[in-house]
Amino acid sequence: MHQPPQPRPRRPRALSALSGTLAAVVAAGLLATPGAASADPVPRGEAANGPERNDRAAGAEALAGAAPHAFAAPPAAAGVDPDAPYPRRTELPEPPEDPDDHSVRLGLMPYHGIAPALNELQESSDRVSAEVVGASVQGRDIYLVTVTAPENRAESDHQRRMRELISQDPGRAARDRTLADRYKAPVLVNANIHGNEWEGTDASLRVIEELATGTDEATEELLESTRLYFVLTANPDGRVAGQRANSRGFDLNRDFVTVSQPETAAVRQVVIDTQPLVLLDQHGYVNGTLIEPGTPPHGQNYEYDLYIKHTYANAENMEEAVLDLGYTPEDDGVEPPQIPFRDWEDGWDDWPPIFTPMYAPYQGAVSSATVEFPLRVNNADYDDLDEEELRRRSAINTDVSAATIGATLSYVGENREELIGDQVEVFRRGAAGEEQVVPPQGWVPGFDPEDVWTTEFPRAYAIPAWGPAAARLVDLLVANDVVVGRANEGFEADGTSYDAGTYVVDMHQPKRGMANVLLEDGRDISEDVGAMYDISGWSHGLLWGARVDALHTGVGADTSPVAAADPSGRVDEAGGHGWELALDDGAQVVALNALLADGVEVTWSGRGSVLVPASAAGAVEGVSDRHGAVFAGAETGGGEALSAPTVAAAGAADELFTLDRMGFDVEPVSTRVLNDGFDWTGVDVLYVSSGLVHADLDAEARAGLDAFLAHGGVVGRGATGARFNDQAGLLDVVGHAGRPDANGVVAVTAGEGVLAGTGGHSFVYSPRWFTDLGEGVSVEQSYAAEGPLVAGHWRADANGAGGQDAAAGRASVVSGVAERGASVVLFGTEPLFRNHPKGLFGQVAQALYWSSLAQEG
Repeated sequence: MHQPPQPRPRRPRALSALSGTLAAVVAAGLLATPGAASADPVPRGEAANGPERNDRAAGAEALAGAAPHAFAAPPAAAGVDPDAPYPRRTELPEPPEDPDDHSVRLGLMPYHGIAPALNELQESSDRVSAEVVGASVQGRDIYLVTVTAPENRAESDHQRRMRELISQDPGRAARDRTLADRYKAPVLVNANIHGNEWEGTDASLRVIEELATGTDEATEELLESTRLYFVLTANPDGRVAGQRANSRGFDLNRDFVTVSQPETAAVRQVVIDTQPLVLLDQHGYVNGTLIEPGTPPHGQNYEYDLYIKHTYANAENMEEAVLDLGYTPEDDGVEPPQIPFRDWEDGWDDWPPIFTPMYAPYQGAVSSATVEFPLRVNNADYDDLDEEELRRRSAINTDVSAATIGATLSYVGENREELIGDQVEVFRRGAAGEEQVVPPQGWVPGFDPEDVWTTEFPRAYAIPAWGPAAARLVDLLVANDVVVGRANEGFEADGTSYDAGTYVVDMHQPKRGMANVLLEDGRDISEDVGAMYDISGWSHGLLWGARVDALHTGVGADTSPVAAADPSGRVDEAGGHGWELALDDGAQVVALNALLADGVEVTWSGRGSVLVPASAAGAVEGVSDRHGAVFAGAETGGGEALSAPTVAAAGAADELFTLDRMGFDVEPVSTRVLNDGFDWTGVDVLYVSSGLVHADLDAEARAGLDAFLAHGGVVGRGATGARFNDQAGLLDVVGHAGRPDANGVVAVTAGEGVLAGTGGHSFVYSPRWFTDLGEGVSVEQSYAAEGPLVAGHWRADANGAGGQDAAAGRASVVSGVAERGASVVLFGTEPLFRNHPKGLFGQVAQALYWSSLAQEG
């Protein structure tokens, strides 16, 4: 089951192993028209929530579909019905034709054509089932297509019981010698999660149609022994609009352990429900075709020996299939495929669980890979190239995508029993609490000591059940199929006493990797690798606001299983000054803004909280229950009356979304918006982090802004915020920049300014810090004095500057009142990054309230 891969003869051509008919379909549509295509480098500048967010204005569309005054996760996705047998002939609603769909110009399937095509396939073939498993922000259906041989209810129930046995009782599954013969191997193809990387959808439809109609023996055997699942477009809004992100501006392939968007929630649920052995994620564009596995660092919570064995072998399989298409650099502009694990030193890693293929192994996939088609057709190329050339490229990309799907199905057919056994082994090791297996050098070609990344799992985690942060974290764990218990009575572990009701995550469970990647602190990998593809630190334990204790001895607590966290709202007995609401969590901020919207008189305490009078008991009970907020009795009074601030926000899409979610009245602005004429009437605070350059404002816009800065507040973040501060002549500070790709969880200490609760930990991406503080500038927060990075990757530049040692002990957040009148807070950290570090949202809220209050005062 977990033996080293054995030498084997070279496999047959990847597609011919399936069927001649499928091979013909994959080859169909080859265009001989020659044409040059750029050999595009890795698209590092395209991340919708990456470094470019410091410069790009988000606009009002970033708030489209947002749910103001709500701080919950996206609604639960429909998922897959485990009981209904196949086929499931669902009559899909057919959307109206949209001639502006960006797919049309490429000769690809427009979104409005997908449902009719699937309805027709369901009518003509009993192998095809189509279901709606979720909806996009703008309400477009997300389709899951299942292709398999027909089943009756008894057969379907049998498949469900075996899937549950594998994931819930893997020890017993491992002893069942007949299971691999009886279980239909699940394979999942996820397409078009980046909206302007279209061709995976069309390739999937091509393969689905061929499998639906093929009469050869190989196709019939495949469908008798497998269930093939296809998410045809994981980002339908982006597909139609021709943009990478969804309609809220989020890169969905960065959202898998935050799950802030409904599209991500839908795909996550499909992964959990189908429990694929293999996941293939279809992307573009890297020339030559890029096929994972990736470079070090490898996720330390994986059973990596099992993952790399299959992922590398299938990558070679897919590479061969792509080469067999016959495209060349000279005639077609298509370079040979590349496999980062084999061909790169670093820079395309599988470290963070934020990507679809790097999330799937925690749900049992023993092979998962991103495929990047070769020929660019998006962004400037979409606008600049003529239609004929775009369609030539898209046809080639579709062929490449279909070839990788066909090769993967071939690999599954050849290695089905081993794949099933290895998925069982992943879960068995977790349930048994065994150490990870470190394979020998050469386990797969090129496997060396730098490919060994493991961790020591704790025996359990304890999460004291206090406040909205703990409840939110527990609900996230449960949504990711992690087993959580609640202590029925108090207990002691590792010398600490815990109350009854404490949540306990026993790490002897099948999905321990999923649990650990969500709860662990992480590690500083700065010295281990030279470059990272994306973020390298994300700790929910340190960034979500809940207390998370790793326990290394036996827990011994009597627990009951948790289906959902207990309600976290609590209203203590009112004190002499009513109630105090601490603004240390986004849910508390939502509750405050709801009170202000209802006209409740609230005062600012000056210690990071607000006071609510006892006369507002009904409103307090209501928002506490609705938002899970905690109101403590207040014995100390004082402070100024607080009103709900209106925020003009020049920010990234994720920041605007988060501000809106916290219940702030947000008006998106940018350099262009101000130059077009902006009415500052009613605006209390300007938030600046992206898309606004003071020096680029025309005279009229600058005059309007200057008038506002005489009485309004300013909250700035990052390079754009610091530049705005300097150009507008606000706080007297000197800003310093860390290496642009530095990111991760940092240790910070609280200062003695106006914001409270800013100590502990924060998050950085392109970190900044401040020195030479002028008169009246206060330090709100500082990086830890030694080694501030707890988890992530933060190196100095080639010239030795910009490293974490240079930032150690320096101010990360400062505040003060500018000579011209504006009250200003500057963040060198990333407290709203991708809607993820939820325990930091309150810091920004406090800054907004304080900067608006200072003006009123």
